[in-house]
Amino acid sequence: MDQDSMKDKLKGKGNKLKGEAKDTWGEITGDAKKKAEGKMDKLKGEAQDSVGDAKDRLSRK
Repeated sequence: MDQDSMKDKLKGKGNKLKGEAKDTWGEITGDAKKKAEGKMDKLKGEAQDSVGDAKDRLSRK
């Protein structure tokens, strides 16, 4: 695993964690905007994780 793919995966995990926290906070407080932000952060994290996986696969070839 190269550093570039690891960087993407770490950013992805961070965004997923941040998104989960916002989503939960929005659920607890009834804040629909915060909940939506959380869902977007989780999607961004999933995308970054996928980019990291793709870079990882390409670097192995």
